[in-house]
Amino acid sequence: MAVKEPYNESIWSKYHGPNLGYIQEKYEQFVKDPSSVEHHYRDLFTVSGPPPLAPDAVPAPQPALSGGTEWLRKAVRASKLIANIRIYGHMAANIDPLEQGNNPMAKWLDYETYDLTREDLIAMPASLIWENAPADVHTAWDAVHRMLRAYTQTIAYEFGHVHDEQELRWLNSQAESTSSPAPLNNAERKELLNRLIQVEQFETFLHKTFVGQKRFSLEGNDALVPMLDEIVRAAAHDGAEHILMGMAHRGRLNVLAHILGKPYDIIFSEFHHSPNKELFPSEGSMGINYGWTGDVKYHLGADRAVREGETVRTRITLANNPSHLEFVNPVVEGFARAAQEDRNSPGLPQLDTNKAMAVLMHGDAAFPGEGIVAETLNIGKLKGYSNGGTVHIIVNNRIGFTTESEDSRSTHYASDLAKGYEIPIVHVNADDPEACIAAVRLASAYRSQFKKDFVIDLIGYRRHGHNEMDDPETTQPIVYGKVRNHPTVYRVYAERLQRDNIITADDVKQMNLEAEKVLQQAYELMKDGKHKNGETKTSVPVQSEASQPQSTAVQLEQLQRINRELLTVPDGFKVYPKLERILQRRKDALNDGERIDWALAETLAFATILKDGTPIRLSGQDSQRGTFAHRHLVLHDSETGGLFSPLHQLSDAKASFGVYNSPLSEASVLGYEYGYNVFAPETLVIWEAQYGDFANAAQVIFDQFIAAGRAKWTQRSNLTILLPHGYEGQGPEHSSARLERYLQLSAEENWTVANLSSAAQYFHLLRRQAALCGKSDARPLVIMAPKSLIRNPRSTSSGAELASGEFQPVLPEPLLGGNPGGVKRLVVCSGKVTLDLQTELEAGKDQDWSWLHILRLEQLYPFPERELAAHLSALGSLTEIVWVQEEPKNMGGWSYAEPRLRAIAPQNVKVQYIGRPERSSPASGYADVHTFEQRRIVTEALKLNSQVQAAVPSSR
Repeated sequence: MAVKEPYNESIWSKYHGPNLGYIQEKYEQFVKDPSSVEHHYRDLFTVSGPPPLAPDAVPAPQPALSGGTEWLRKAVRASKLIANIRIYGHMAANIDPLEQGNNPMAKWLDYETYDLTREDLIAMPASLIWENAPADVHTAWDAVHRMLRAYTQTIAYEFGHVHDEQELRWLNSQAESTSSPAPLNNAERKELLNRLIQVEQFETFLHKTFVGQKRFSLEGNDALVPMLDEIVRAAAHDGAEHILMGMAHRGRLNVLAHILGKPYDIIFSEFHHSPNKELFPSEGSMGINYGWTGDVKYHLGADRAVREGETVRTRITLANNPSHLEFVNPVVEGFARAAQEDRNSPGLPQLDTNKAMAVLMHGDAAFPGEGIVAETLNIGKLKGYSNGGTVHIIVNNRIGFTTESEDSRSTHYASDLAKGYEIPIVHVNADDPEACIAAVRLASAYRSQFKKDFVIDLIGYRRHGHNEMDDPETTQPIVYGKVRNHPTVYRVYAERLQRDNIITADDVKQMNLEAEKVLQQAYELMKDGKHKNGETKTSVPVQSEASQPQSTAVQLEQLQRINRELLTVPDGFKVYPKLERILQRRKDALNDGERIDWALAETLAFATILKDGTPIRLSGQDSQRGTFAHRHLVLHDSETGGLFSPLHQLSDAKASFGVYNSPLSEASVLGYEYGYNVFAPETLVIWEAQYGDFANAAQVIFDQFIAAGRAKWTQRSNLTILLPHGYEGQGPEHSSARLERYLQLSAEENWTVANLSSAAQYFHLLRRQAALCGKSDARPLVIMAPKSLIRNPRSTSSGAELASGEFQPVLPEPLLGGNPGGVKRLVVCSGKVTLDLQTELEAGKDQDWSWLHILRLEQLYPFPERELAAHLSALGSLTEIVWVQEEPKNMGGWSYAEPRLRAIAPQNVKVQYIGRPERSSPASGYADVHTFEQRRIVTEALKLNSQVQAAVPSSR
């Protein structure tokens, strides 16, 4: 429905006698059900309120309480009517441009439902039912109609689920105010029209110039662009240094062009040279930038710097996003938190939520349909993840691909999910751009006031199909019959401004000509090959620059001094006695003859990294204590419950340390940490899964962002991921971190995958990863973290091992290798099974093991071919290489390692497998079966079979 212009308040002077009576009857009908009256009457009453009463129809005023208890009942019922208008007014609002909706709550807005008459309401003072009613609202009749006018226009408010009394009062007062948010002046209205023309002309130009190419146009929700303009202005005015945005592909090119400032000619060139012009229907199947992985044009992000006045500079960033529509949400939230924190001082990072603002644009089918949305909304108020509130805009066209709303969600509105998190919601008609701006101004003011999320449900339509090669009338014939005949928003708004005598038809024509001229000039520039990227950044091929290697060893005296500091607590702080005894065991761990366990090695690594000036952020389920009760980086006073982190008191620490227990959510938290790290690459960001296989729930983040982000978008990250892994009889769900999945994703040196066997190796690897922070060759690190190995004496290390050396991708078994010339079998293995083998070796220390050697593959990817080859060169009598693993054959490292081992194996040396057979489930659910299988694997690996014994070593 086209949105009409406001009526002049003097309109009622035209009606007298029977005509006025007729208008009054129409108004009575409108009050009961706004959809039951003609469009022009609905617009008239919505904007101008109730018509005046005829002089002889005005009852004599009487005190509201003079009628006794019956008047009290009427006052109560009138108050209920006012309350229900506030709660249910949105159900009767004019928020549907195509008029497809209905009003199931209409009766609750009709005064007759409450056994009230017009005369009852006229005789009742407004102040009785509306606290702080405006001065020009005298009677309850006036109050009801002022409320209907506030809550049932083209902007509709849904606040009833907000339980904080202060917030609810503020929100209602804003909705009921006639001056806040401030209405647009005439200059702003002209600017708004011009922007809408630019938005539409851009889409039209693409449509006619690049016929048949997909662009996922914004048409039908054009108002999104001026809404984002308003958000940028408001945030810049409030001093925000960064505005971080995330969205899917619908309307992305328009946002890139008009909000991020990506030049038209650059966008045109990507269409002009696109190799997938005929690709249908998948929008993400092929990159358009031939010669490197890249990504399709409507997935790419960008950033841009803007000024507000002469002093404030704000950078806008639109995050790269794959076709997994909403999974960018937590990434952008992480961007914002990273932009808001000062990590340059010891202790917790200092958070200033005014420094940055997150804006997320959602699809109406995806918002309730993808669980990542709920996960992201949930973390919005949590201590380790809050960022002062996000403005959410649901770009609502009522269709998901080809599926209508009744088939894609179980809720009335697409926005209903947000109610569970008490987030205020405004629904707004996309054909009323001034209402859209008012919604944004309200959202910005609410965030500024309360530092919380706000949702705007921008209800429009989709002018074309899912993409421009799609015919939508095959699935939505009724809707698209209406769309064909529905004027575009700029035309609706231009007519409104012309009726208000703000612009002329010639003004509109000139605006269109100017927009077309700019687009045509950019196209000619592109054809001439003279276009430049300017200030806007888009993807370029990945280039790697090697960093200078940095020693990861730390002097023993320094480690001992740090260890003493870590065991010191403030005066009066009472550590839980049992934990105190455990921690005090670390006191002498760095002395000669003593050993350092996994947890202490990690804590010492963190402490030395902080002293080097690198901030650390660690999060995960139970990460403060550690899933296996080993870490204890945050201590709890056993008497007061107070908190204390030893890493916050370190002398000489030069950077912040934050450790946060995360909610039971993998996808949103991992995406958040990835986003935080991408924005703050100088920070060592670590995410820890409670158990490694819990990361399965975050597979999209691994596949689309962490593993491929650098290749697709040149998006650099050095995120460290800890995935507890190891077969210890706990069953299918707590054994495997699915190592095979990360190895399958490994290519182009996109990350490092490690499976370690000693505390010292972990210490050096963490320090190596920290040294790469902010460097061009930084990569994510995936560690198969230990479980039982955390407390296994064989995984401990001496202080000397931390004070010297470095991370070794390949470690020889220290109990073997004394006679390399006699070795016939080489066992290559990784992780926990290496210590199972060592246990068996030591149990049989009187045996002759000269025929055997074992190499621990500590780093699986990048595959340490050079290091392995160096060890192989010394084994002149070798007859076989055996890969040993505890995972099933179709899992773990075997499929990855086999071809690589064969490639470096000497001639006539066999490469074989020992482990569990292929299985569909990662591990047995029976402890005795697990023990039997584990025993068999170890025995076979260390058994000198007759073939090996009889084999004659060959030489090349």
